[in-house]
Amino acid sequence: MIAAEALVAGVDTPALCDLAGWPRGANTRDLREAFERALAEAGIDLPDPGLARRHALRRLAARLVGGEVAPADVATDEWAAADGRGATDIENAGTAEERAFVSLIPQCACCTGYTVGLDRRTWDAELRLAALALTSSAPIGPGC
Repeated sequence: MIAAEALVAGVDTPALCDLAGWPRGANTRDLREAFERALAEAGIDLPDPGLARRHALRRLAARLVGGEVAPADVATDEWAAADGRGATDIENAGTAEERAFVSLIPQCACCTGYTVGLDRRTWDAELRLAALALTSSAPIGPGC
């Protein structure tokens, strides 16, 4: 989706055109390689991983607020880095709104009572409120 949006915005490279046609469930390693190739062809530096995770977290919150994803999908979304440091980075250096949202994201949706200490209905409501607070807060930088 992002590749198609970049094409519409006028960024046009062979790798980006190729990437825009990939299926949503494509192999993440292959996607990353194609994405990096598209950025290189466009003359765009790869973003800082910490900042990229923060942008991804904000996009995830916006998708939740907009009804594009359900709370259970947030628990399984791979917004954090594959190295597993994404949540820790934000818990240590993010904004208060980012930290509040991250603190409500369990490893999986079935573990909300165990990991977050909330019943499912309360967790859904608090997660949505935290997402709204995050999306309403000041952007952390361009593009967010």
